[in-house]
Amino acid sequence: MARILVTSALPYINGVKHLGNLVGSMLPADVYARFMRARGHNVAFLCATDEHGTPAELAARKAGQPVAEYCAAQHETQASLAAAFGLSFDHFGRSSSPTNHELTRHFADRLEAEGYLEERVSQQVYSNADARFLPDRYVEGTCPNCGFEKARGDQCDNCGKLLDPTDLIDPYSAISGSKDVEMRDTRHLYLLQSKLEGEVRAWVDTHKDWPLLTRSIAYKWIDEGLRDRSITRDLDWGIPVRRDGFEGKVFYVWFDAPIEYIAATKEWDPEGWESWWRTDQGADEVTYVQFMGKDNVAFHTVFFPCTLIGSREPWKRVDHLKSLNWLTWYGGKFSTSEGRGIFMDQAIDLMPADTWRWYLMANAPESDDTAFTLQSFAGAVNKDLADVLGNLVNRVTRFTASKFEGQVPPGGEPGEAEQTLYREVDDRCAALTGALEAMEFRKAFAALRGLWAAGNEYLQVTAPWTAFKTDPDAAAVSVRTALNLIMLIAEVSAPVIPETADKILGIFGRQGEEPPAWPTGPAAQLLTRVQPGTPVPAPEVLFKKIEDEQLAEWAVRFGAPSAGETGETAETAGD
Repeated sequence: MARILVTSALPYINGVKHLGNLVGSMLPADVYARFMRARGHNVAFLCATDEHGTPAELAARKAGQPVAEYCAAQHETQASLAAAFGLSFDHFGRSSSPTNHELTRHFADRLEAEGYLEERVSQQVYSNADARFLPDRYVEGTCPNCGFEKARGDQCDNCGKLLDPTDLIDPYSAISGSKDVEMRDTRHLYLLQSKLEGEVRAWVDTHKDWPLLTRSIAYKWIDEGLRDRSITRDLDWGIPVRRDGFEGKVFYVWFDAPIEYIAATKEWDPEGWESWWRTDQGADEVTYVQFMGKDNVAFHTVFFPCTLIGSREPWKRVDHLKSLNWLTWYGGKFSTSEGRGIFMDQAIDLMPADTWRWYLMANAPESDDTAFTLQSFAGAVNKDLADVLGNLVNRVTRFTASKFEGQVPPGGEPGEAEQTLYREVDDRCAALTGALEAMEFRKAFAALRGLWAAGNEYLQVTAPWTAFKTDPDAAAVSVRTALNLIMLIAEVSAPVIPETADKILGIFGRQGEEPPAWPTGPAAQLLTRVQPGTPVPAPEVLFKKIEDEQLAEWAVRFGAPSAGETGETAETAGD
């Protein structure tokens, strides 16, 4: 049994997260954590809300709340939505916690002691109208890279380039909109990343198994030369810097946020947390896996490793970093700040969590950005979940109820059709298992859908409803095999559609298993586990289809193109 530490990029506190945020980090991390638990491994799956920085202050100001009160309320909202979507965090913490305050200051002290922190005077945008400095998103202006006129002081949403506020052309205050700004001197602490560049490169060089996206982003930063980076800001909200001359300053959000992974572990396991994080305490035996969108990769392959390496303490660093591209909204970007797209609270009101989990993971943006459309979502629900999986479960259990008194029937021996099915199940399960181990989710769920389809194809070949009239034993072996396959399908579907899998396992008296063990062994054995005489009640319909009228309503609600504009309907999407 391996020990596996799984972390998801921390969802930012400035409002409910959209579907792009969900599939970009939290959901794939959950699927992987569930899979590894099912395989019998000791998994710690940890996350938290990222609560510091200018977006938190701006969002609180917009909401008319004190920032601490706003963050506390948003944390509760995000935790409840995570639970609604079945995200199985072992602990969901807060980067504003006292534990993270303590650890952040510890790392700053260690970096200074080792000669990797330095006080510097730099120029920063100052708003005369607001009588304050404007760090990060408090200043907006024109991007010097692409000319986008609403770029923020930390990043351009149009081209994705990371920026400093001083880079912007025609800057103005995001608080008041005033252009009465000037450059003033201010003192900050800088992390001397330039001194650690060689060690960071050498470490990245050891991870040739990382996805191409992860490696390319890491090397882009390293090849351009690591720049020393300020780790403090002129803000009220954050972890205060306890240092003479730094009154009114806090640590930069991107300095303290990754440290929250460690803090969350300490809160979850106060006695044993060091065995997950310090290699002198057993963490050298831990496999650490991170999940995040491509816009977070640089910070986790360069900035946070600089913190860990520069401390000169034996901290565990990530082993596998699964990065994902973006889920786009009809070819444009989902946006929390602009309210564009479908958000988690809206999604869960429209359809059950498993429908979203399946669609997002079966179409995960791995090799490239993936365009979300309501029509493609409806197609996945109607075709994959209702027509393939739901149809298989419903037709077999209802036939069992009507012809075999709701029990697994005895009689008959496996024949050529069963042997063909065994071979396909072996192949599909091996492909699914291998792809999940490699975190190749689209491949994994193509194999899983193929397994669902194999069940329907088997029933088409054996036709138990026809055989029952002339050869009850042949019908019995077909139904018995299909019921066993349905139980196997539930076990291997549980990482991605856990609520549905639990309902299916309930047919066999196994509801509430958490997690259901991952099946191992040849199909010839796995498809004979449910014995004759076992009661198998027919469940309610697992998935309701999405109608064209619903799609039309949703298109209006979310400002999306209608079916007439896209040429797709709920029935034709995905053909």
